[in-house]
Order: sequence, then C-alpha cells, then structure tokens
Amino acid sequence: MCADRIRLLSAIWVLLALAFLGTAWAGPKIDTWETTKGARVLFVAAPDLPILDVRVVFEAGSARDGERSGLASLTAGLLTQGAGEWDADTVAERIESVGAQLSAKAARDSASLSLRTLTEQPAMDRVLETAAKVLSEPRLAESDFERVRQNRLVGLRQDQQDPRTVASKAIYNMIFGDHPYAADPAGTLETVEAMRREDLVEFHRRYYVASNAVIAIVGALSKEQARDVAERLTGGLETGERPPELPPVPDLPNQLLEELDFPSTQTHIYAGHPGMRRLDPDYFPLYVGNHILGGSGLVSLLSEEVREKRGLSYSVYSYFLPMSKRGPFLIGLQTKNDQAAKAREVMMDTVRRFRDEGPTAEELTAAIKNITGGFPLRIAGNSKIVEYLAVIGFYGLPLDYLDRFSERVSQVTAEQVHDAFGRRVHPDRLATVIVGPLAKSAANVED
Repeated sequence: MCADRIRLLSAIWVLLALAFLGTAWAGPKIDTWETTKGARVLFVAAPDLPILDVRVVFEAGSARDGERSGLASLTAGLLTQGAGEWDADTVAERIESVGAQLSAKAARDSASLSLRTLTEQPAMDRVLETAAKVLSEPRLAESDFERVRQNRLVGLRQDQQDPRTVASKAIYNMIFGDHPYAADPAGTLETVEAMRREDLVEFHRRYYVASNAVIAIVGALSKEQARDVAERLTGGLETGERPPELPPVPDLPNQLLEELDFPSTQTHIYAGHPGMRRLDPDYFPLYVGNHILGGSGLVSLLSEEVREKRGLSYSVYSYFLPMSKRGPFLIGLQTKNDQAAKAREVMMDTVRRFRDEGPTAEELTAAIKNITGGFPLRIAGNSKIVEYLAVIGFYGLPLDYLDRFSERVSQVTAEQVHDAFGRRVHPDRLATVIVGPLAKSAANVED
C-alpha cells in the first residue's frame, strides 16, 4: 500500500507541475552545506507531498577500476545485498515493508545510492537506518559476491550476442584508448572471472568515504531535518579523502576504423571522438547545435536526411555525453545490411555539412523553442530534481544552473554553434565501428 501511495503522490505532483507550466517558471531554491565529515549536501524543499528522494554520489565509478574492469559496478551491485547483521533478504524486507525504494549503480564517473520513501514515520527512519548501514557496513559476503559475479558473467556472455552492445563497447575502446573511460563499466569476462571479494572490500574502503560524497536531497523536510538526514547517512563513513583527478582525454590523431563481422539482420554503425566535459565553455553551443543535428529525434537533420528522404535507417542520432573529463561525441544508426554503405555515407555527409555551414536561423529558433519549452517537464517531480541536484553537486555546476538553463540556451547564436562545431567536431578524425555481416562493404565509402 505504501508503494502505491508513493506512485499516486508522484503522479499528482507531475499533474500539478503541468498545470503551472504556462506561468512564469523559476528553478527550485537550492541550499547547500557540508556535513561534519565533509560530504557536500544540496537540498531542495518540496513541501507539497510527503515524499523524500535522496541520492548519495561518490567519485567511485569504473574510471577508478584500474586493471580490474567491472570492480566499481560489482561493488555498487553488492551494496544492497546485505549490511551489518542483515542479509540481502532482510535488507529487501526492511525497504519493501514500508513501500520504499533503494538501489545502487555505477557509471564511468560515479557510483550512487538512491532512495525514495514517505516522510511519515516509522517509514522514513527505517529507510534511512537501512541506507546508512548499506553505505557504511555492506557485508559483501562471499556467497553474495559469487552469486552476483556469476550473474555478471552470464550477462557479459549475452552481451557478445547483441550487435548493439558489441558496437558500443568497441567504440568506447577506440575513442578513449588507454584512458580509464575506455573500459565498459560491466567489465570483461577475463577481469570479472579474476575478481575476488577482497577487491570489492578494498574498493569500498578507499572510495566510499564522506569527503568523496555528494548528497542530493529533495522532499517535504525543513532544512534542519535535511541536515539530520545527511548526517545520518554519512555518520558511519570514514572521513577519507577524494581520489586524484582523472587524466585529460587526448584527441584522436587520425581516423580509425574497426569492422566486426556479425551474423545480424541489421548493420550497426557508430562513429565518434572525444567531445566535451561538464564545465566545458562550449557546452551550450554544442548542446543546442547537436539538438539540431541529431539530438531531437525524428525532426533532426540526421533523421531528415537518412530516414525521411532516403529510408536508409529507422533510427539515426548524435549526442554529446559530458563527463568529468571529455566524454564522447557519438553518431549512430542501424540499417539494413545491403544499405549500410549508403547510410554511412549520408550520415557523414550530413555531419560535415552541418559542421561547415552551421544552422539556419529557422533551425536555431525551432531548437531553442523546443529545448526551453520542454525543460520544465524535465524537472517535474522530486525524482527528476534530485537527479539534477546530484549532477550539479558532483560536477561542481553553479547553483543557478537550473534557474539559468533556459536563459543560456536562448542566448546561443547561430555563429556560436558554427564556431563551436568547427573547432570541436572533426569528421576527418572519427573512430568508426561497423558491426554486421556486410561490414566490409559498408566501409568501402571514401571519407
């Protein structure tokens, strides 16, 4: 019943947000401070509904795996599988009995623990107590580790049968080379097979510390109550210290191509190179420009040229994925095997033309209207706001980021987009992966 109530209250919140979209919009007020052990906290009071959303983020992503690819992901995956005197079933029962949610995951930059609960008692206290123990005293039991490790090995073998996943892993390896971003967070069969429980224990000891944490809190709490939540969640952690900065991501010196023969019904083509970081000075021109090029779905230039005009692909897209250091700029499509060469040619011609010419006034106006018009919906709800808070805190974005987002998008000019794409997008220095039975014919197009 509690879970149903949370879902109902969340739906009401979204409906209320929709009702006010026509009024003047301002971002939520963000309070920030540090806990006694040095964790940074960002808090937004949301008093309308009795729900609490929290995300605790650590700089403990797969970029910290070293030679043990998959280590960060396995550690995060085991957090909720037992803590202190509680086994996995007990942790699950403590959360489910009050209709709450608790989960953990790891990406390349970060690992995070997320919770959602009613603010009513005893539900909130029970969930906070459980989450605090999961963070500071995960059991990481040998039996749980072995079960999760074997499941991961099964998943990795299944990945080898999926051409999209094969292509995705290959393109990251090509773009990032020896950089820590190159490895897939899930790891490899070899590294996961060699993993031991002690590796997870040491990883948790090093990275799951208060000074390496950012806590995002959104809910029907006072600031003092939010302070108490943050202290409770980090009270059992060691103070520790932040890890050293990741190395910069180098440019690709030239064009790279990898063809992977695969017995699939469609050919998957991915191309990309290092793109931008979260605090990149070109962030907004590149963001708006990519919305026009391939980030706006069926109305993008890539979709118009590849899909609508020529019917070469049902799905074609481009995106920047900003991270602590430069994440990838990626272009991708899947198409019929006998159309792969033509689809790739048209895709790359479209990218080159947009880079060389920039957007028209009409394209820019439409993109700005689309982005700013839809932005309030992207933070319509506590769970969406807490995601943004976590990003703001983790990457050190300004506290007025949400307030000024639409303003900064609206200030982007066609000249800025043209200039940024001219400097930052390099069709002659792309890494390209082609996965499919006709990979070689797809590659026989002059770049």
